[in-house]
Amino acid sequence: MSRILIVEDETIIRSALRRLLERHDYRVDEAGSVDEALALDPQRFDLVISDLRLPGEPGTELIARAAPVPVLIMTSYASMRSAVDALKQGAVDYVAKPFDHDELLETVARALHLQASRRAEPPDITEPSGQAQPMIGSCPAMQLVYSRIRKTAPADVTVLIQGESGTGKELVARALHQQSKRAQAALISVNCAAIPETLIESELFGHEKGAFTGASAARTGLVEAADGGTLFLDEIGELPLDAQARLLRVLQEGEIRKIGSVETRHVDVRLIAATHRDLRALSKTGEFRLDLYYRLNVMQIDLPPLRDREDDVLLIADILLEKACKRHDREGLRLSRAARREIHDYPWPGNVRELENALERGVILAEGHLIHPDDLGLSPPSGPPSAPRKITHPEPEPTQTQANAGQGTEGSGEDDLSLEDYFQHFVLEHQDQMSETELAQKLGISRKSLWERRQRLGIPRKKSPRRKSD
Repeated sequence: MSRILIVEDETIIRSALRRLLERHDYRVDEAGSVDEALALDPQRFDLVISDLRLPGEPGTELIARAAPVPVLIMTSYASMRSAVDALKQGAVDYVAKPFDHDELLETVARALHLQASRRAEPPDITEPSGQAQPMIGSCPAMQLVYSRIRKTAPADVTVLIQGESGTGKELVARALHQQSKRAQAALISVNCAAIPETLIESELFGHEKGAFTGASAARTGLVEAADGGTLFLDEIGELPLDAQARLLRVLQEGEIRKIGSVETRHVDVRLIAATHRDLRALSKTGEFRLDLYYRLNVMQIDLPPLRDREDDVLLIADILLEKACKRHDREGLRLSRAARREIHDYPWPGNVRELENALERGVILAEGHLIHPDDLGLSPPSGPPSAPRKITHPEPEPTQTQANAGQGTEGSGEDDLSLEDYFQHFVLEHQDQMSETELAQKLGISRKSLWERRQRLGIPRKKSPRRKSD
């Protein structure tokens, strides 16, 4: 049962709202001001509903003080300005008084559902060593992943995990298996890209003795080995079309037939597939069967790339650094402030795998007790600046005002400034004072785009002093 705190100075409204919420099975407490609400410890509640105008401090003061508990603002001044201001300060939503009962209840339910999804606990994963460790990260995108794992794992349906290479797709597959009804059975993992095309069908479905040259004995396939458990097919987009047809029959009929055999065998396998490719696009070019795609995509989990997990990058780095230090017997090493900035601002095209490799380099190369940016080896190679390219897009027809303003400025160098010129000029002028994140925000682009343009234009990043004290 969700607990809600109502903060309203008008007793009649407060009592009416309490009765409405209690009729719908919410537990409700009341306060008449921000001070009274703070005395009740708003962080113990699941939701705070506060009037905007209160004696003393306004209701928006609770947004920061109740965090991470969401605050729903009520206002009798149903102006867009007050609503927008409240949302900008972090309110989860707003309602205007006098409010419609159904609308209020719907807004409350939506806010509570959002809060529940944000609080999704990362699932524990048992490593091959037998040690259980939770998945790392608490950003909104990963909270959604945790919620989807929790709901999908017990359902025993086929799952398609999509994400760039190095984002941790196999970890998600292991979490799904270990939280499923098949947790006590085997999890068989297969990297479809690592098996030669001529052997993939034999590896997956098995073969009889003499089925082909070199088949000196019968072999059980990996699909059959996963009977009763889970089969994880990583990089399924690399699976040949013949093997795709066989896999489709496994999903449709629950049957396999070994190469060289006339008999079929029933198997009970849950399939989890993963890919970094767009299977729907591949189906349009004939590289992937569309019917197999629909069979795989019963439930989809999208893993965010590391560059979209800004709040998690340093947390992941600290945990990976601790493991690397233990492997190389260099415990006590830590990242310098400059290295932490470098890690936070880097776009990580190789995702967590690239981060792990960078920290491994840092542990090996570091001198003393600090890892510096040069130890990580992340700076893109600098080359001679390429010639700026002029804009070739047709310019829109100028308005009369623009035409008049342009009279007498013909041949002005400022008018000929291209987008690439502006980018180069802005970055070189401000990179000493701004981080990569701040530069990208000012330019209105992502950190990844900033990094790519630096490489294309040959603009090296300013290196931090090698051994500046931290």
